[in-house]
Amino acid sequence: MILSLNSINCDNNEPIDRTVFFISDGTAITAEVLGHAVLSQFPLRMKSYTLPFVSTVERAEEIKQKISEIYKKSGAKPLVFYSIISPEVKRVINSSEGFCQDIVQSLVLPLEKEMGIQASPKLNKTHGLTEKNLSKYDARIAAIEYTLSHDDGISLRNLDQAQVILIGVSRCGKTPTSLYLAMQFGIQAANYPFTADDMDFLKLPAELKEYQHKLFGLTIAPERLAAIRGERRENSRYASIRQCRIELAEVEALFRKNNIPYLNTTNYSVEEISTKVIDSMGLARRMF
Repeated sequence: MILSLNSINCDNNEPIDRTVFFISDGTAITAEVLGHAVLSQFPLRMKSYTLPFVSTVERAEEIKQKISEIYKKSGAKPLVFYSIISPEVKRVINSSEGFCQDIVQSLVLPLEKEMGIQASPKLNKTHGLTEKNLSKYDARIAAIEYTLSHDDGISLRNLDQAQVILIGVSRCGKTPTSLYLAMQFGIQAANYPFTADDMDFLKLPAELKEYQHKLFGLTIAPERLAAIRGERRENSRYASIRQCRIELAEVEALFRKNNIPYLNTTNYSVEEISTKVIDSMGLARRMF
């Protein structure tokens, strides 16, 4: 897919303002993900609209009008990333004043040529509930339920069912990573926090020792941890830089002593942390 932004001066890295539309006759997740991946290569300040389930000509005409209004007001064509099956709906979007990119078709056409077969697009095939992916969907729901019931050490039962157990100090990213693993990949993830009270005699709980091969540690820079905790409990011992340094030093020593793989999450997004956990632990990725 080639994206041409004529208004970008290659010698000028100053961000420019553009309006972006992500349009789909399904959930619009694919349009958003691919669109953002492409646009991340450009210095842009975006105002975006995500419009799922655009399956009628009437709805497409409304969106076309919105695109035209923005173009007339700003003088810059809105960038439009769409994934639409209906030729009629697609025709309306393409007739708008936007710079339109059919994100799926731009990949489908070369594949048709390479494989010598015709694509057979179906509405909601990517994220819809079909017989083929229903079992995967059920697995994801089960993973989310398991992860929620094993968040923050709520329960240490049924750890044999966990695919990974994240451990670390409070507010180092265990819960969001666990939920992302469950929601995006159907991975049953438990997590367990080490608190300030644990620091004097820090050791692995007996319940976790049996599953040491499932343990993965998360750590973080003390300054970043103090800032995060400060948003929750400002000017508290819990959020002090000294307390954060003590806890992190003790926990990282525990990781090393027990040969537990761990990751410093300071400069990583939850998506990147999750991917690194999956890769390090050799977990199977389910895609939904």
